[in-house]
Amino acid sequence: MQVQQTEAIVLAMFGTTVESALQDLLAIHTAVQAAYPQVQVNIAFTSNQIRRIWHRRATNPDYLAQHPEIPREILQIQGVLATIANLQDRGYVRLVVQPTHIAPAEEFHDLAAYVRGLLSIRTMKPRWRPFQAIGLGRPLLGTYSLKYAYADDIRIAAQALAADAELARRQAAALVYMGHGNHYFPSGGLYLEFAARMRELYPDVLTLIGTVEGFPSLDEVVANLRHHRATRVLLKPFLIVAGDHAINDLVGEEEDSWQSILRREGFAVTAEVKGLGPQVASIFVTHVAEAATEAGVELR
Repeated sequence: MQVQQTEAIVLAMFGTTVESALQDLLAIHTAVQAAYPQVQVNIAFTSNQIRRIWHRRATNPDYLAQHPEIPREILQIQGVLATIANLQDRGYVRLVVQPTHIAPAEEFHDLAAYVRGLLSIRTMKPRWRPFQAIGLGRPLLGTYSLKYAYADDIRIAAQALAADAELARRQAAALVYMGHGNHYFPSGGLYLEFAARMRELYPDVLTLIGTVEGFPSLDEVVANLRHHRATRVLLKPFLIVAGDHAINDLVGEEEDSWQSILRREGFAVTAEVKGLGPQVASIFVTHVAEAATEAGVELR
């Protein structure tokens, strides 16, 4: 007799509306599913706006005809709570929720609140509690934890990006990453520590990072480039997907894109517009495994 599977993994992603950028997210899904071939692995998008855009596209016959490559799961994408509710309704009561966020900022804290709320549900008869266990994985650069030092997570992320440093070295260029950042959450320190670890691991490459929102800004990056007398720059998004920020804010033709600004400042600029998803997918696989162990969820 076949035993009802009760374990599942939810990959909580901000999402993207850029078709070509989906490959960065799907690479993470593929890696996690390969690690746990017998476990249900679902994607959820945390952005309400992005989900609405995909739902509109799903009802547009012309769009569907032009983009047959889009997976049905993306066209019918749900938020985290809806995804979890549907899994629970199908008997999945032992979950791991793994964010693919980079820093433990606003979206991660909201996700943690969802998990705490679901785990707090008590029923009169304990056997009817909707969930037996839910593990919450760490973002790429770690989070507050007495077991897993965030500094180790930062170093592991830097090690995963060795190819970026090598590309910059071959071009004799400074490696400049664009992160997202947040005006209301102090994530800048994590970004700066990441850049410091890159410089430590790859001392022949000047690695700097700025953010679209908050600190450090592009102004700080330019000041550092001048301080180190750099003349060539390799731009890369420090984002899971090469979506709107990468296409427009980083290398767009508008005068306020980073590429345009740096060229006006006199730097020779090249860019590699690729998301981090494929490079760091294995890190999220590890974070899933560690979250499952902590929560007592056995994944197969």
